Amino acid sequence: MISIAAIALAAAEEAAHGANEAAGHASPPLFEDPALYVLIAFAVVIGIFARAGIHKLIVGGLDKRARKIADEINEARKLREEAQELLASYQRRQREAEEEAAAIIEAAKKDAVRLAEEARQKIADQTERRTRAAEDKIARAEAQAISEVRGQTADLAIEAARAIIRERMDGGAQAAFIDREIAGLRDKLN
Repeated sequence: MISIAAIALAAAEEAAHGANEAAGHASPPLFEDPALYVLIAFAVVIGIFARAGIHKLIVGGLDKRARKIADEINEARKLREEAQELLASYQRRQREAEEEAAAIIEAAKKDAVRLAEEARQKIADQTERRTRAAEDKIARAEAQAISEVRGQTADLAIEAARAIIRERMDGGAQAAFIDREIAGLRDKLN
């Protein structure tokens, strides 16, 4: 307390001295200086405040305010830490989601390649089956045509043989020979 009063007295004297010098006057005697009375009044007010414990109220209020600010800083620090943890969690989830999306895309690409290969294989198999079916159909038609041609050829050969034999053989021998040859020819051709 005394140091504050001394500082205030020195400041008041300096101010009064500076004002007097600026005005060009010499310093008045100490008890005639109004700064002394201001200093004394200030010291009395400070003393009353000190006696009444105002400084304790001010210090208590400042301490309370400091505790409140410290609590707010701690709360803000906790909130910041929670926000950082939450941010890290979301970043981890985002990375996991990106990895999962990449895995899904990779799996989809592999499935697309596999499906394309299966489709190519099915088309090749189907084409091969259709080709074989067409070849079989052609072979059957060819066999049927050959069979029909053979049948017609056999019939024509028989008719030609009959005609030749009729011309060269007599009636009785001709009939027996024709019948025997027809029977043998039919067996050979079929």
